[in-house]
Amino acid sequence: MTRIVIIGGGPGGYEAALVAAQLGGEVTVVDRDGLGGASVLTDCVPSKTLIATAEVMTSFDASYQELGITVGDSAAERAIGVDLGKVNRRVKRLALAQSHDITASVTRAGARVLRGHGRLEPHQGADGSRRVVVTAVDGTEETLVADAVLLATGGHPREIPDARPDGERILNWTQVYDLDELPEELVVVGSGVTGAEFAGAYQALGSRVTLVSSRDRVLPGEDPDAAAVLEDVFRRRGMNVMARSRAKSVKRLDDRVEVTLDDGRVFTGSHCLMAVGAVPNTSGIGLEEAGVKLTDSGHIWTDKVSRTSAPSVYAAGDCTGVFALASVAAMQGRTAMYHFLGETVAPLDLKTVSANIFTDPEIATVGYSQSDIDEGRIDARAVKLPLLRNPRAKMQGIRDGFVKLFCRPGTGIVVGGVVVSPHASELIHPISLAVDNNLTVEQIAKAYTVYPSLSGSLAEVARQLHTRKAADA
Repeated sequence: MTRIVIIGGGPGGYEAALVAAQLGGEVTVVDRDGLGGASVLTDCVPSKTLIATAEVMTSFDASYQELGITVGDSAAERAIGVDLGKVNRRVKRLALAQSHDITASVTRAGARVLRGHGRLEPHQGADGSRRVVVTAVDGTEETLVADAVLLATGGHPREIPDARPDGERILNWTQVYDLDELPEELVVVGSGVTGAEFAGAYQALGSRVTLVSSRDRVLPGEDPDAAAVLEDVFRRRGMNVMARSRAKSVKRLDDRVEVTLDDGRVFTGSHCLMAVGAVPNTSGIGLEEAGVKLTDSGHIWTDKVSRTSAPSVYAAGDCTGVFALASVAAMQGRTAMYHFLGETVAPLDLKTVSANIFTDPEIATVGYSQSDIDEGRIDARAVKLPLLRNPRAKMQGIRDGFVKLFCRPGTGIVVGGVVVSPHASELIHPISLAVDNNLTVEQIAKAYTVYPSLSGSLAEVARQLHTRKAADA
């Protein structure tokens, strides 16, 4: 029986374990904190659960008057509050439940789960096998022999030397769920996906939020039209967005925090959330000694089927520096096991990956981007259709957002798209199917849609692109 050892129990690790066990492998998963990893315990599941509460607050506050809903005549009767302690207890409960469900699935499949820290030994055995030393929580050690090892060790929040989190007033994104009271004045340092999601969520929950962005705009790596919509929404709802402002230090002053910027400006808040990126968990586990090549950023180099530079060693997830998405990590892990165990496997194609930013409105993307077109990496046509024209959006009081589609000029094949709207994570799927299956704008335009529906805008933008393509011809 083929022996598989997986270090790390996040999406890349547990999905790989399920595949390997189903294919008859003898599988051991080594994990320190609980299956599901950061994605389930401290990142994706908790943050989206918190955001779900914020979404209810935002949608009600933004639309109840326009839709004719009356709450009360006085300001006191209209006031809606949040019990953050209760919200965070629910967040933790759901995260733990999901972790337990994953553990049950993995063990039912026949895999063994070891709680501890795994370290890769430097040398292969004469038969090509690898050895992993597991240090359990009680300090005891066990050596596992494996025909293949999968590294799925994830990452952890990056820290600025002069802004170390203390878990009470200065926080990273794993610590916010320990708060019992809503921050009165929250400073969010970092305007990438994590910073934008938390800034929008806490603003909706009732905090006064300042978002510190070192770049010209929020979400600097995303579609510029989408980022512009979100920044406009943030500012309109009262968020203080500080562009081109880099935090130099954050200090705690009793029950306040003091943030100092590179240009010397100083301001204070009740709490500060540091969202300045992540660092891969690749040190102290014997990788370089075992011949596993690391990139300059400390991530594990992998090829399109998740192989590392060391024979019989694969890697998946955030430790590889490929898209930091649970879906991609899971695909990398599955691909690694299929490849090693001799199954047919397709190389990882990042141009078919759909992603979503859980702000309000949400921003969903797939395929080639606007920057790919602008910078000449692909020849494509684009059409953007504001949601303001959509009848269902008008009925629901949706004012912000759009659908954008990209297609090849000759064939009309869909190569990418962007959706900015409530529940964009659901609306992106038809575009993902189109990109993955080389569908054309004509095919999308001719498919029936429900009237009225937000998805009707997908068909309309495809019709406009099809008309433009015909005119170009």
